[in-house]
Amino acid sequence: MKAGAIILAGGKSSRMGTNKALLPLNEKMNIERIKDELQSVFDDIILVTNDPETYEFLNIRTVPDAYPGQGPLAGLQAGLHASHYEENIVVACDMPFITAEIGMNIVKGLKHFDAVIPVIDEKQHPLFAAYQKRTAAVAKSCLEEGHLRMKDFLRNLDVFYLNEIALAAFGDVDTEKAFFNMNHPHEYDEAKKWTENRK
Repeated sequence: MKAGAIILAGGKSSRMGTNKALLPLNEKMNIERIKDELQSVFDDIILVTNDPETYEFLNIRTVPDAYPGQGPLAGLQAGLHASHYEENIVVACDMPFITAEIGMNIVKGLKHFDAVIPVIDEKQHPLFAAYQKRTAAVAKSCLEEGHLRMKDFLRNLDVFYLNEIALAAFGDVDTEKAFFNMNHPHEYDEAKKWTENRK
C-alpha cells in the first residue's frame, strides 16, 4: 500500500515495569510482531525511538523525538515529519494484535480528512489511527505551546471518527483484540494466553 507506517516506541513502560516493546509473545518480541504485521501491507515503516541501538535487530528506519519526554504526541510528530508518505498509519508499541488489514482500511478512510480515529466502546484510539503528514505541523505547534494531550491535538484537526459499525463493514473484525493495549503485567498475561491459544 502506498502509505507509511509509524511505530511509536518512546514510552517509559513505567506501568509494566519493563520495556513492553521487547516482551516475548509466542517466540517473537511484541514490537517484532507489530513490525512484521505492518510490513505485509505498508511500503515504508518508521520506528520512533530515542534508543535506536535497542531496536537495530528490526532492520527498519528509526527517528528520534524532536521533543523528548513529551509523550506520544512528540513521537507522532517525529514520525509524521520523517515519513515519505502523505498518508500514514500510526501504531503504539503496546498493541500486539493490530492487523495490517484494519490499518489499511483505516488509512483508506482518510481521503480529505486530516485523521481517522477509531472509536471502540466509546473510547478513542488515536495511537492505532491514520494521519496525513501535514498534521505534523499542528502537532509541533501543540508541543511548543505545551498542549501535550492527544485530545488537544485532535481538536485542531478535521477528524473522521470510525466506530465499530464502520469497522465491521471491513469484514470479521475482532475489535477487542485489535485495539488491545498492553500496559500492565496482568494485560501482558492476558496477551500471552491469547497467543498460546492460537498455537
